[in-house]
Amino acid sequence: MRNKILILDDDEDILYFCSVVFENLDFEVVSSPHSKDILEQVENAMPDIILIDNWIPGLGGVKATQTLKSTPSLSEIPVILFSANSNLPTLAEEAGADSYLKKPFDLDELENLALSLLRNKA
Repeated sequence: MRNKILILDDDEDILYFCSVVFENLDFEVVSSPHSKDILEQVENAMPDIILIDNWIPGLGGVKATQTLKSTPSLSEIPVILFSANSNLPTLAEEAGADSYLKKPFDLDELENLALSLLRNKA
């Protein structure tokens, strides 16, 4: 069965490049430019992993991640918070994210991090 990723970012270029990376890994890709209805989006997609921008419109990455991690049925889905923010490690810890990735990032780094989290989840 194919893995599924939910990518939340309002930057169309980042959505495109991340989608291409994961489609090449045979992932089913679902994306969104906002986090307004984060629980509904995740429940509808039921992804294996989530990649969320810290500055995503709506709740924002930290609050959206906290919401997911406090929802028992969704809390085990690995979340990668990504941002150009200089205090990203602190934000990721505050959010309860499983990992973080500093923008700009190397696509191989993104791929390796996501696959590593999925292996650890299994």
